[in-house]
Amino acid sequence: MIWIKAFRLRTLPLSLSATILGSFLGYAENRFKWGVFVFGTLTTLFLQILSNLANDYGDARKGTDNEKRLGPLRVTQTGLVTASRMRAMILIFVVLSLVSGSLLIWLGLRGGDLLLYSIFFLLGFSAIFAAIKYTIGRKPYGYVGFGDIMVFIYFGILGVAGTYFLHTQSFHLSILLPASSIGLLSVGVLNLNNMRDHENDAVNGKNTLVVRMGVPWAKVYHVILLFTAFLLGLAFTIIHFESYYQLIFLLPLPLLASDIKKVITNTVPVELNAELKKLAVATLLFSLSFGLGLVL
Repeated sequence: MIWIKAFRLRTLPLSLSATILGSFLGYAENRFKWGVFVFGTLTTLFLQILSNLANDYGDARKGTDNEKRLGPLRVTQTGLVTASRMRAMILIFVVLSLVSGSLLIWLGLRGGDLLLYSIFFLLGFSAIFAAIKYTIGRKPYGYVGFGDIMVFIYFGILGVAGTYFLHTQSFHLSILLPASSIGLLSVGVLNLNNMRDHENDAVNGKNTLVVRMGVPWAKVYHVILLFTAFLLGLAFTIIHFESYYQLIFLLPLPLLASDIKKVITNTVPVELNAELKKLAVATLLFSLSFGLGLVL
């Protein structure tokens, strides 16, 4: 089905990493809410699909998606879906994200004050705006090198800490450590994507961070992202150490090490497609193993 291709289902496991880890952190404190987990998962999926559709549409309109692109099939550029149908589907997922996100906030903040509701609704609207604005509009932030920071914020900090808060209605600064780990690993996935496409992006005016810094520095940046993600997870574990089970988050390390080696030695951009999948899986495994270590 054409829309299944447009939804890019292989990106969804990565997007769930933040919700899963935030929920595990809440469960470890015996303050888990099934409603928050279910609607948090749904909202995350809807936002990721919305982002995928918006990117498909935006890059096609700007000519960045063309026959020289090395990534997966884009349905707008190839004519499999018309621009008007894509706009309609984007609107559908905006509505789905709004409905699911509203239920998530209501279930997580029942009994909370108006200020908390206002803050979370503003964050929800900003997430929808960010999903669309990456490639759509006159000045999309993905075309001026701000994609990395936005992924870090929404896939990491807000995704993990926000989910944790909706479960517990509490917050402590150390939550930012694993939240940053997931954010940095997610940025690593984006960096791989941008390294793969850097030549075509540069020609078409998509000035990602990779285009701005060049591939050699992008490889150094990639190593820093993954290494720092591991160190921050380790720091949280040391601060809150109670059981050696918490060390099972080290299990994905061989995947991360393999990814670093392949990226450093890569000379054929299209080969980074395999590393994209590997790092996405490693990020999900990091989230699951880190969370399981907290509750075992």
